[in-house]
Amino acid sequence: MTTSAWNPLAPFILLWRHRDLLRQFTRRTIEQRHRGSFLGFVWTILTPLLSLALYTFVFGHVLGTRYGVVPDETRFEYALGLFLGLAIFQFIGEILAQASTAIVTQPNFVKKVVFPLEVLPVAIVGAAAFNAAVSLTLAITGIAVLGRGLDAHALLLLAILPPVALIGLGCAWFLAALGVFVRDVANAMPFLVQVLVYTSFVFFPLSLVQGTVWWTVLRWNPLLHAVDGARHAVLWQMPVNAHGLLYLWLSGLAVCFAGYFFFSKTRSAFADVL
Repeated sequence: MTTSAWNPLAPFILLWRHRDLLRQFTRRTIEQRHRGSFLGFVWTILTPLLSLALYTFVFGHVLGTRYGVVPDETRFEYALGLFLGLAIFQFIGEILAQASTAIVTQPNFVKKVVFPLEVLPVAIVGAAAFNAAVSLTLAITGIAVLGRGLDAHALLLLAILPPVALIGLGCAWFLAALGVFVRDVANAMPFLVQVLVYTSFVFFPLSLVQGTVWWTVLRWNPLLHAVDGARHAVLWQMPVNAHGLLYLWLSGLAVCFAGYFFFSKTRSAFADVL
């Protein structure tokens, strides 16, 4: 089956066809991140825990923030909800921070005609998924052991995470291609990631903006629905908003296909630019 940019199944065919190569590059990306580090893999666990401690102290203790979904919410429950939201957000945040240099830092592969360049951005997605899986495991374990526990609603996470992964793939392909032509993209990403984390309401309840003019704009952020849906399902044992979940899936498919299409249409010019 063809991997033409117009084929809606092309991204998935590509990933399956080059799965062994993708596995090798993902492993290499993970290993390079900790190469020469004294603690090595421990940082994969330590980094999210340190971020959790900092954000919980600032927002949970100093500012006294609560999500306000359940009446008896405690500071510790707020921390668990924050950890869960950060685990999902940082998957996208890590991709946005690194994807724009995926091609420009590998010029040797660009000059190899037969090499599938699409694998390079996806390796970053794979490494981000690995880190996110570690954080999610810690968050879910904390909720199961120290929080309200888990019930069947937690299985809804299986419907929330795939479209987030699709968004990550689309963003990686788009930014990797755009970064070849506009090098300033890499410099702009840290600021955009900061904007995204606040507009995804990782730290604050949605009730702050619902019913206001700001909600008419912020509601179109698909990551907001992923974070809020995950907290409802896993932390508070509640159903997920069906409209929000549908929008999340539509956004994931649209971003994935658009990102792959842009990458496919511009890759022929990579060698000339580099």
